[in-house]
Amino acid sequence: MREAKFRQAAFVYLHVAILYEAAAYVMFRQGMLPTRFGPPGIWLVVAAGVAGTVVYGLLRWQNVWFARTIWLLHGLRLPALIKGAFFAGGQAPAPPGFYITAIVVVLINMWMLARAGWDL
Repeated sequence: MREAKFRQAAFVYLHVAILYEAAAYVMFRQGMLPTRFGPPGIWLVVAAGVAGTVVYGLLRWQNVWFARTIWLLHGLRLPALIKGAFFAGGQAPAPPGFYITAIVVVLINMWMLARAGWDL
C-alpha cells in the first residue's frame, strides 16, 4: 500500500512537471520569462533536472520526510497563483484561467504527496 502511494505521488508529480515545463517553454518562446536570473533556457533544463530528481526520489527512497518537504515546497507556489488568478487586476502576464488551472493541478499534486507523506 505504501509503495503504491509513493508511486502515485511520483507519477502525478511527473505529470505536473511536464505541464509546468511545457507552459514555461511556451512562455519562453513568447518572451514572457524574466531574464534577471540568467537565460531562461538554462532554467528550463535545471527545472527538468529537479523534477527528475523528485520523481526518482519518490519512487526509489519512499521517504515520508522527502514527500512532506516536496509537499511544502510545492505549496509555496499557491500565493503567486492565487494572486494571478484573483488579484492581478488585469496585470498578470497570463489570463486568470491559466492560474486557476495551475491551482487545481498544484492541489491535486499536494493531495497525492500528502497521501504518501502522512497517510501511512
